[in-house]
Amino acid sequence: MKASRRNIRLETSSRRDFLKHLALLAGAASAGNAAWTFAAAPPPGRRFVDVTARAGIRFVHYNGAFGKQYLPETMGAGCAFIDYDNDGNPDILLINGADFPGHRRRRATMKLYHNNGNGTFTDVTARAGLDFEMYGMGVAVGDYDNDGWDDIYITGLGEARLLHNQHNGTFRDVTREAGVNNTGYGTSAAWLDYDKDGRLDLFVCNYVKWSEKGDIYCSLDGHHKSYCTPEAYPGESCRLFHNLGNGRFEDVTKQAGIYDPSGKNLGVAIVDYDKDGWPDIAVSNDTEPNKLYHNNRNGTFTQDSVQAGIAYDSNGIARGAMGIDAADFDRSGYPSLAIGNFSNQMLGLYHNEKHDFFIDVAAQSAIGQASRLALTFGLFFFDYNLDGLTDLFVANGHIEPDIARIQPQVTYAERPLVFRNDGRGRFDDVGRQLGFTRQIVARGAAYADFNNDGYPDILLTTNNGPAYLFENTGAERSRSLRIKTVGTRSNRNGIGAAVHVRSANGEQWQTVHSGSSYCSQSELTLTFGLGKAPQADMVEITWPSGQRDTLRNLKAGATYTIQEGGKILSTREFVK
Repeated sequence: MKASRRNIRLETSSRRDFLKHLALLAGAASAGNAAWTFAAAPPPGRRFVDVTARAGIRFVHYNGAFGKQYLPETMGAGCAFIDYDNDGNPDILLINGADFPGHRRRRATMKLYHNNGNGTFTDVTARAGLDFEMYGMGVAVGDYDNDGWDDIYITGLGEARLLHNQHNGTFRDVTREAGVNNTGYGTSAAWLDYDKDGRLDLFVCNYVKWSEKGDIYCSLDGHHKSYCTPEAYPGESCRLFHNLGNGRFEDVTKQAGIYDPSGKNLGVAIVDYDKDGWPDIAVSNDTEPNKLYHNNRNGTFTQDSVQAGIAYDSNGIARGAMGIDAADFDRSGYPSLAIGNFSNQMLGLYHNEKHDFFIDVAAQSAIGQASRLALTFGLFFFDYNLDGLTDLFVANGHIEPDIARIQPQVTYAERPLVFRNDGRGRFDDVGRQLGFTRQIVARGAAYADFNNDGYPDILLTTNNGPAYLFENTGAERSRSLRIKTVGTRSNRNGIGAAVHVRSANGEQWQTVHSGSSYCSQSELTLTFGLGKAPQADMVEITWPSGQRDTLRNLKAGATYTIQEGGKILSTREFVK
């Protein structure tokens, strides 16, 4: 990553012909689909309030920097919401860096904050057994052994940790016995059941081959050492670990068709993009083509990103991609993709055209122009105002503190962006009006309803700086309902379950998923905005096992925990 990037272009005539074909399709789509027009709209009446101090969150990320401009210093780290004690309140996990070997300056660990249920949190890191040091990067949450308690996987520089939930408020490191140590430069990770056997498997992204010994001298101005771009280092392959069902995993990266040592992988989204009922995997790459692994339903994957149109930009250039997420933002029934990119490259908004093909519509939207100078790490789709339309949150921050000296229009600290979906194909930047006015060096981003009022709140991390918790609050009082899935034949979390909701406010669907954003994990419970509708007339859940359950007339204003088979295990009303 750097201010002036080497173009990585498509060379073969067949690829050039493909891009011409893509451009023709994009032009036809723009001409034939009047929905794809974008314009400004007045901001909604809802704001996000920084409640970090009031909530008791006192975390500051540490990147271990000591003047050498090492690449890993620029990248960390992520965050997660996890209800580790099953009390119904999302707790907060913040990943931390560490000192580099031989350069001891201070002790730093991750932090686990217990949600007290009254808007405040308590640091329980030591009590939970998580006060150990590692150069952490990413986190994924999932119940890999189907015991009803969520476990944690943490990636990092040269090591990873699988932490088993012991059901008593503590975690045990089972990395070695489980066989899931990732010794590369791990970044984002995600749990998924790719073979639909009822057990969660694990997908892990790796960035580049970097070490202190192999660190390369780079310079922005020709006189002073600066942070190198990933192009200076060889790539690393992602890894896929298959859950054997006895507390152990098998590395199936090569036999599954995932192995690719050219990758410089930073983000992963689990997305059934062709709606065949099997989870596919989209991976965002930094200066290498993005990847899209199609699930062949036989334990293997086929890499289809070029054919699908997400590998490169419209000029055949691989961008500096960081975070990624998937959602059906236009209610087409098919998931589209958002990918955060380097500054001067703008965010990618890949609309799913069906037929296994995407078109990047950011260029003709407010999203493209508003994000052009931003360097986007974490991002996610969510319905912040509960109108039933999927909006987009974008966390930004550069990697080079002195970037303004080279490019005066680009800043190191940057303002988060929020794009409001107005339901007519328009996305409007309303972040400033919603309270995001401060410039920060953001990295990880996740959402959850931490205070049980039905509105999704936001957790942000910054590089070598504080974490932020933003409460979603305001004058408008739209309605919502929330769905928590509990699998029986399917995995216990219900990861991969597709939930379809119909109300007087229209139809929408979401998939329970791990991963997405950048190195972070949002809550697994799904929030459906109903606008002014008093209830969901129909809720249909299609489970990974193939089981399909239909529930009717679920009233707004509560979280419903639904077991595979259609049984409502609990109903928790929102706090008024």
